[in-house]
Amino acid sequence: MTDQAVDTDGVRLSAHPATADHFLGRTRELKDLRADIERAGLDTLSGRKAPRARVLLIAGRPGSGRTALAEELVRQVAERYPDGVLRARLSEPDGTPVPVERTARELLTALDVRAPAGAAEDDLTAALRAALAERRALLLLDDAAGAEQVDALLPDAPECLVVAVSGGPLTGIADVRPCTLGGLDTKSAVELLTRYTGSVRITVDPRSAESLAEACQGHPAALTLAGGWLASRPQAAVSDLAKRMHTDTDEGADGTPLARVFKLVHNQLPGPAARILRLLWLAPAGLIDPHTASALAGCSVGAARAALDEFVALGLLRAVDSPLPEYDVPGCLHPLLRSLAEAQERPAELQLALARMLERTVRLLQSCRAITETDSPQARDKLQEMPRALRFPTPRAAADWLRVRRPALLAAVRLAVADGELDTLARRLMSQLVRAVAAHFGTQAAAPDLYGVHSMVLDVAERRGLHREKAAALLNLGDLDAQTGRTLAALARYRAALDAGREANDPYATGRAMESVGGAHQELGDYDRAADWFGRALAERLARGERTEASRLYGRIATAHTYAGRYGEALRNWRAAAAGYRKDGDIGAHARALSELARVQEYAGRPEESLRTCQEAAEWARRAEEVRLQAALQLRLADTLDRLGDPTAARLHRATAQRMLGEEQQEDGSSPEQDTDACEIRSASDKD
Repeated sequence: MTDQAVDTDGVRLSAHPATADHFLGRTRELKDLRADIERAGLDTLSGRKAPRARVLLIAGRPGSGRTALAEELVRQVAERYPDGVLRARLSEPDGTPVPVERTARELLTALDVRAPAGAAEDDLTAALRAALAERRALLLLDDAAGAEQVDALLPDAPECLVVAVSGGPLTGIADVRPCTLGGLDTKSAVELLTRYTGSVRITVDPRSAESLAEACQGHPAALTLAGGWLASRPQAAVSDLAKRMHTDTDEGADGTPLARVFKLVHNQLPGPAARILRLLWLAPAGLIDPHTASALAGCSVGAARAALDEFVALGLLRAVDSPLPEYDVPGCLHPLLRSLAEAQERPAELQLALARMLERTVRLLQSCRAITETDSPQARDKLQEMPRALRFPTPRAAADWLRVRRPALLAAVRLAVADGELDTLARRLMSQLVRAVAAHFGTQAAAPDLYGVHSMVLDVAERRGLHREKAAALLNLGDLDAQTGRTLAALARYRAALDAGREANDPYATGRAMESVGGAHQELGDYDRAADWFGRALAERLARGERTEASRLYGRIATAHTYAGRYGEALRNWRAAAAGYRKDGDIGAHARALSELARVQEYAGRPEESLRTCQEAAEWARRAEEVRLQAALQLRLADTLDRLGDPTAARLHRATAQRMLGEEQQEDGSSPEQDTDACEIRSASDKD
């Protein structure tokens, strides 16, 4: 919740023109909660040091003002916690618990602590506790589904404070200080209505206002909807609404005041607006933007935006504090919206609405990626063919949209995969999301999100028996595992990808998997198996006539033999790699292969051969105009000449190398200190 939101799960208001950002009531609860912070815990009373952070629990039904009370408490005590306030929501709008690993990762991101992609829950929670161990921070854990969620995230830091919001007790967590909420007192409830209706309508009929507050049982969410309904109808009397609330016997789905007033508000909306409202329960993560609402309802973006703004004024939505128009469906309304939609919409219509939303998201992601490909005429033409409403004006605008909508996009993927009937759309959505994220942020920065998306691709592929997609997902997951040091896990993924590639009869997947298996064995120090698997991949490349890839694989085989100390085999394979690159006309790659050949010759105790090969490599590097490679080879020549007892020639080569690097640094503006090691030739093994 933000201070700019209408909180129907509380009493903090500001989006309605007549409201002010002011917390109402709950004076006694706030006083008790602040006293609980100061009160000695059970460990202190027994003479022991508190091992973990203190936990304050605010319990109440959704819409009872529990989140608003928690936010107000946080606002009042935040200055005591110099390391800041961390917020996390532990349940989806439909009540599904958020996995602990996802919450822990989000909290680590907020602390600027990078966690490896695909890390296990225990590793992430341990990293979170370590990050908070020396901090004095405040954690607000909203909408906890159970004690186990909160317990897994508790810092081992007595100086931290955890404020948990839940529907019931957190049994199992020691020394929890509970605060259970009922309705607002009559004075605060009437003041809440006044913020919507204005003081005149309440002053002329205070008894009706009190009667309406009584009919709403002081429930903040019900009062918010009642106030919004009255504000939208200046001619309606407060007494009329109070009478309807008292006499309405059709109490809705759950018999609560919130259900009754929600039904009243919904039934008096125009037909198109009411339908948009009902379909909002399908919005991923409860986050709505005009495009999402437009796609769900099959209306224009402008009409959807107008309807959403009207819903905010009625208290049905909260406006999210965001650079882009975005709205949040209050959790207390989600089951009511779903019940209405399932009662008044045919299942096929709901499925079609979901498909329209996912299709719109796919097209937005396509546009988001295409705006980065300004050098491609095909991409520009494709972008111009899209409707104006789906196009982004600049790459920066596209990146901002992708960043703001990230939670909703990931939730859309989860929703599509869970549905099971829209797997084709789900695959397209995941594919476009991966491409857009990689184009704007890079695969390294987005690795945690990509790991989750590739895992869902794997789920769909296994469910549908799609062996090619399964192989691709396993290869991507294996790469991410390998990048984070989980080499054994990566090896298992690569072997499974090889099996899937063979099932699909996909030569690319099988060749890529063989090479990746070899790379994993090399990382594990099993150079014999590494060379064997690289050799298998090489045989497939040669059979298909892929000479460039074959040359690269000769280099990888040579590197594995070099690590194993088999210099004869390494020399033979580097010569094959160099010859292949030369046939292809890749002068730079030919020069690099010769430089590695010279390195192995030196390892093998053949300095004269190494000197000649290095000179030849330097000439090819000159033809390729690769200045840094030339400089590196000049330094290699200098080292070899020193070993051969010619220090004068060695000094000349070193001076030549320094001159080359100096000239290049002047051209690109880099400092010499930054490029001290830039001339080092990296072998293929450094990329494994």
